[in-house]
Amino acid sequence: MAKKPGSAGKSGKPKGNSGRGDGARMMATRVKTASGRKVGSTLWLQRQLNDPYVLKAQADGYRSRAAYKLVELDDRFGFLKPGLRIADLGAAPGGWTQVAAQRTGAVSGKSPPIIGMDIQEMDPIEGAELMLLDIFAEDAIPLIQAALGGEADIVLSDMAPSTTGHKNTDQIRIAGLAEAAYDVAKQLLADDGIFIVKVFQGGAPPDLLAELKRDFRQVRHVKPPASRQGSPEMYLVATGYRGVRPALG
Repeated sequence: MAKKPGSAGKSGKPKGNSGRGDGARMMATRVKTASGRKVGSTLWLQRQLNDPYVLKAQADGYRSRAAYKLVELDDRFGFLKPGLRIADLGAAPGGWTQVAAQRTGAVSGKSPPIIGMDIQEMDPIEGAELMLLDIFAEDAIPLIQAALGGEADIVLSDMAPSTTGHKNTDQIRIAGLAEAAYDVAKQLLADDGIFIVKVFQGGAPPDLLAELKRDFRQVRHVKPPASRQGSPEMYLVATGYRGVRPALG
């Protein structure tokens, strides 16, 4: 698999607040339904243009509004510390990788580079090493371990499947992806490590939740303010890894 080194291009520095103030005071932008554009697409575009997190991400140099979800999780739990090895699964377009690199000091060389990986190409991120990689491929774990230079202190996953609009189907898909992400994470995590993964409201699937509670000292369900009010997403924050690492087959 190709490895994409990340060194060039500076991103804006994170600010530990939601950024709702400036965006909320701006006059709402209305989007006319263009010929050939579906109403749903028009509504999505209008929401993007008026979303204060989208506007703040543009001002701060983040690649997506999702960056503020990690900012807010870290503001609450304080897990992004200098010197940590961090793997960001399904990292594209790179917002979480940017935040992790800045908050750990990887951008200034004070921490190991953040390892961000995805099946989609990403532009370089300062303080990160980017890998064009299917994390579920048979040879993925050794490649990630080699890039990390050891075990991961934190494994992040903001991955989400394409939604269908059918609640039960989407719940099954996100649950399956969360389980698959943990299958990867538990092969990478160091003792006392941290795992953060996206799930949908209703929480993690029972089997995964039971496994996480067995393998970590503490597991929390959290919905950061940057998650849109109407979105079913939330995050599992599992801290204090004490699981038994599975043998590679």
